[in-house]
Amino acid sequence: MIQRTVPKEFDDLVQVQADHQDRLLDKSNVVGVAIGNKVTGDEVTDERSITVLVDTKFDASLLGDEDMVPDVLDGVPTDVQEVGVIQAGGPAMTMNRDIHLGELDISAPRRAETNGAELTHPTEEAPLAEQITPFFLKTRMRPAMGGFSCGHYKVTAGTIATGCYDRRYMPGIPQAYYLLSNNHVLANSNNANIGDPVVQPGIFDGGTVASDTIGRLARFVPLKYKTATTTPLNYVDAAIAQVDFHNLNREIYWIGYVKKLYVAPTLGQIVQKTGRTTNFTTGKVTNINATVDVNYGSGRVARFARQILTTNMSAPGDSGSLVTNLEEQGVGLLFAGSSEVTVINHLHYVQSLLGVRVTET
Repeated sequence: MIQRTVPKEFDDLVQVQADHQDRLLDKSNVVGVAIGNKVTGDEVTDERSITVLVDTKFDASLLGDEDMVPDVLDGVPTDVQEVGVIQAGGPAMTMNRDIHLGELDISAPRRAETNGAELTHPTEEAPLAEQITPFFLKTRMRPAMGGFSCGHYKVTAGTIATGCYDRRYMPGIPQAYYLLSNNHVLANSNNANIGDPVVQPGIFDGGTVASDTIGRLARFVPLKYKTATTTPLNYVDAAIAQVDFHNLNREIYWIGYVKKLYVAPTLGQIVQKTGRTTNFTTGKVTNINATVDVNYGSGRVARFARQILTTNMSAPGDSGSLVTNLEEQGVGLLFAGSSEVTVINHLHYVQSLLGVRVTET
């Protein structure tokens, strides 16, 4: 059975979007097309529309006829929204330096373990809140959990989504356990090799290959970039690292355990995430079925389809965060954003393309 990822009530808009999307994306300044509610002034209305996302909104007098967006498409109103430049992970996420790996035993970390309680150190035995060091998501944690810093050894830092396992092991015992995050966090935007070390915390947060390797890159969905002649579609920016079972907890800090997939998020829904940089945040779904162009630096742009857009709820370093609804049902994998929006891969496609299970149902 094909899983529905857009509510049935939007089927007509999905068809209109499909019929006109390519022509809209060819227009200057357009970075995405999606389904949303029309915004008039600063007010979000109840009127459904085809949302045309632009990096900068210009006055109509400055645009040529070929770059004008029609007011209506097949009877459906359009809505042009300025979102800025959409970037994966933010600037300067890759480190250009050689690191000698040597022989590593990832099952025997060389630094003292932390179980969470040790992260608060009162200067004296007194019940004064100001004497307690805050709980940082940028610290080393064993077992680690969703929301904490991690990354490929040549990437600064991203976020652990959660733990997962191979989709088809049931019934029986999983042959391997994995840490889930983004390709650009764990696989260095396609530039990694299977077996490369993944550290927790990330290198930028003080993690080292020798002391903090939590696992090794197991597989990733390759990113496909635009060329002068082709524009391939991507659906996820996702990767997994194999870890020892006792080194990773499936709990997400401040959210809990995700046991179910929320299949078809809809407009206006409130979602939440815990991430390495902005900690616990919430956002509202502004667009569904989005096709967006995402910048990966060095002139690389990748087009993503069937994405979820929310109000801005993230910053560089939050990439890889697992997004849920308020009932702790899995919605998607955060991977990109701008000053106005956060972009999320649908969790259904993450599980399908990586061949893993994050949720039981």
